[in-house]
Amino acid sequence: MARTGVITFKGSPMTLLGEEVKVGQAAPAFTLHYFEGGLKTISNADLKGKPTLLNIVPSLDTGVCAIQTKKFNTELASLGDKVNAVTVSRDTPFAQNRFCGAEGIKSLKNGSDYQAGSFGLAWGVMIDELKLLARAVYVLDANGTVVYGEIVPEVASEPSYEKALEVLKKLAG
Repeated sequence: MARTGVITFKGSPMTLLGEEVKVGQAAPAFTLHYFEGGLKTISNADLKGKPTLLNIVPSLDTGVCAIQTKKFNTELASLGDKVNAVTVSRDTPFAQNRFCGAEGIKSLKNGSDYQAGSFGLAWGVMIDELKLLARAVYVLDANGTVVYGEIVPEVASEPSYEKALEVLKKLAG
C-alpha cells in the first residue's frame, strides 16, 4: 500500500510504502543486521521482555539523524539495561558501526535494513522516492505491542523526544 502526503522532505510530498503501524497492534516482525565482530541479526523476538525504543532515521550520516541518535543515546543512558533501544536505518551495518563508534553511541544498538528494506515496508516507513526510511520513533512494551508511535511529518525535522521518552520511562518503571 502506498500513502502519499503523510510526510514531506524539505517541503516536497513523499510516498510511504507499507501499512501504517498503529498504537495497540503487535509490532510487525522484522530482522535487521548489525556488525559486532562480524555480521549478526536482531529481530523483534530478541527484544521481548523489556520495553523497546525504535529510533528510525533515514541515514546516520546526515545532521538531523546524528542529532536524533545522540539525543536518544544521552537520554537513555540513565535507564541502563531496563530497556532495549535500536537505531534503524538503511545505512550498511559497517557505516552504522563506524558512526556509533566515532560518536560514542552506547545506549542504542544498530539495526540495518540495507538488504531488501523489509523493515521499512513492514513498518510503513519506506520512502518510495528515496528508498530510505522516514524519520520515526516507536515504543514497544515488554510483550512487543506498540504503545507509542510518531512518523515525523517533515523528514528534515526532529521527533518529539519528550513524548517517546515519557512513555518508555513509565514502562521501565
